[in-house]
Amino acid sequence: MGRQLVPLFCVLLAGIWLAGCASPHHLALSPTRTAEVPQLGDGQSVSVFAQDGRDSDVIGHRSGQGMSTSVITVDSHQVVPKLQEEAERAVADMGFTPTQERADGRPVLTLELANLDYTHGDSTQMGLDEANIEGVLRAVVQHQGTTYTGTYTSRRVQSYAVKPGQTANTRMLNELLSDALNRAFSDRQLGELMAR
Repeated sequence: MGRQLVPLFCVLLAGIWLAGCASPHHLALSPTRTAEVPQLGDGQSVSVFAQDGRDSDVIGHRSGQGMSTSVITVDSHQVVPKLQEEAERAVADMGFTPTQERADGRPVLTLELANLDYTHGDSTQMGLDEANIEGVLRAVVQHQGTTYTGTYTSRRVQSYAVKPGQTANTRMLNELLSDALNRAFSDRQLGELMAR
């Protein structure tokens, strides 16, 4: 009797594991800037706003096919507050005083998530698949009639034998957007226009 239960248990366990692999991934991202920023401010107030410029919360599918069970989403209402926090922290670290209020004559920084893309690729290595991920941040500074726009792209190709789970995908995308944040706030021209 016990021997008959073992195969049944294995089948049930495999079914649960496959169901878990096939479930949609709703990723909660917390990207963090780690790069040093240029010290250009002297306490001036800067209006800081983060926004999502994507058309959809869906960033791709793990299987390479458009199946609803393999969809990967990053919700705008979850990621935008994280980008807002990082933008304000970067502005403060530059020596400015971030605020979410607008005022005449005050510089405005808008940080936009322009694109976040996850596509299934074909690895050249036998037995491996790959994920191609791309994150694009756009920073726009407006001050004294001048506008400066910087676009910061981070890309990564991740090879794997077993499809990444939700934790692995979250980590990869956090690293991707953290790199884009580092690129954005290392751009000296952003701070120079804010300080003008």
